[in-house]
Amino acid sequence: MNLVIEKLKVTDIESLYEFEIENRTFFEEMVPSRGDDYYIPEVFKVRNESLLDEQVKGLSFFYLIKDENNSILGRINLVDIDSDKIGFLGYRVGQIHTGKGVAKKALKLLLNTLVDLDIKEVKAKTTTNNIASQKVLEQNGFEHIETSDKEFEMNGQMLKFITYTWTNKPLF
Repeated sequence: MNLVIEKLKVTDIESLYEFEIENRTFFEEMVPSRGDDYYIPEVFKVRNESLLDEQVKGLSFFYLIKDENNSILGRINLVDIDSDKIGFLGYRVGQIHTGKGVAKKALKLLLNTLVDLDIKEVKAKTTTNNIASQKVLEQNGFEHIETSDKEFEMNGQMLKFITYTWTNKPLF
């Protein structure tokens, strides 16, 4: 499957909303809910326009994962980039596109853009039950640095956060 990552644009917001609505239940099985307000069309539009402002300022980068037909397969973001050029990764792939290597390919594409963005380090968190996400991170060169001692409950299951890091090493 050919795929690309493209920075979020205002013209993507309506199709992104449809993608999020379609996959809400699936996403909430793996990550905490964004809350009901997030799915109100006007609220969704305002929140995503705010993300576009962050992107313009270089504080975060929001990408859509798309196929050759320009359909949204998922999202991949680098957020909260600090003055030391350390950012935090987040991604999600729509339910019908899981298990096809979409997240792995999209993360590789994102990491290849980081040289141009002068990002030094990327941190990522996943949960102990999200084995697929752990594999995606490890297959892209992320190192497991910590498993939290604290447990939390999500969907009736006790979980912990696992933290990973990736360092942008110069090629000599």
